[in-house]
Amino acid sequence: MTQGTHHASDDPRNQDILIYVNGALQPRAQAQLSVFDSGFILGDGVWEGLRVHGGRIAFLGPHLERLFEAAKAIDLDIGMDPAGLTAALYRTLQANRMTEGVHIRLMVTRGLKRTPYQDPRACIGPATVVIIAEYKLPQPQVLERGVRLFTVHVRRGAPDVQDPKLNSHSKLNCITACIQATKAGADEALMLDPHGFVATCNSTHFFIVRRGEVWTSTGDYCLAGITRANVLKLCRAHGIAAHEKNFSLTEAYSADEAFVTGTYAGIAPVTEIDGRTISAARGPVVARLQQLYLQLIEQDIATQAGAPHS
Repeated sequence: MTQGTHHASDDPRNQDILIYVNGALQPRAQAQLSVFDSGFILGDGVWEGLRVHGGRIAFLGPHLERLFEAAKAIDLDIGMDPAGLTAALYRTLQANRMTEGVHIRLMVTRGLKRTPYQDPRACIGPATVVIIAEYKLPQPQVLERGVRLFTVHVRRGAPDVQDPKLNSHSKLNCITACIQATKAGADEALMLDPHGFVATCNSTHFFIVRRGEVWTSTGDYCLAGITRANVLKLCRAHGIAAHEKNFSLTEAYSADEAFVTGTYAGIAPVTEIDGRTISAARGPVVARLQQLYLQLIEQDIATQAGAPHS
């Protein structure tokens, strides 16, 4: 979600952050990569977005598991194991004295190439690992007032084209969707799958509430979202009927409530889809799930409290 949030540049503390680049911590103005890096030349890499609460990275285990699965799928050797990456993440946070209100972008590319060519055999070194930790918070009113969605013509692709399960650096599918939604005056793009069913949003996952039941897509055409999975787990643990299923825009338009999920903002209500008012403000199911999600974060942080950082 790009609208209604505090951009990183708005916080003066972010001007002096240290950025992790291949083992070195460099001042923001000096943190650079070669133009021959695979990520720049081809968007060849994978990444994760992480949130910091109480000095700990929430749900770090599932995020790293997803990162390593994606790396294996594209035959990318990260060059570090999960413990090593964990140590690098906390080293970056500690160097910046960050404990709260922080968003991390962990990025891994295939590394340097000897020439601009797509074949991975043109790489001449190890993977590139970059960690950017910034002070970044969603505005509280977004979590109450909600966001507006616009259904775009850009579809989520089938896995035999570019698998949407991959959190890759190649995000043009989502970027073009975002552009169309922004031009239409919306906050986020709602995207359909190849069959015309509702799939997901360009940077968040989409849910509706109908007669007290929570619906989301089958998940076949979207990233395996960590927050998405946590919301489904919370529903099942607290007696809220939840379904992963195909549903159409017609059913979304007539929903009692709707919301989006993501690592950055957590759970945010959707008040409008394609000019149709879904709800004037945050509904009871969304409000309950927001509270349960905050409690789940606290539980995860408490579980980590006794564990070492690496």
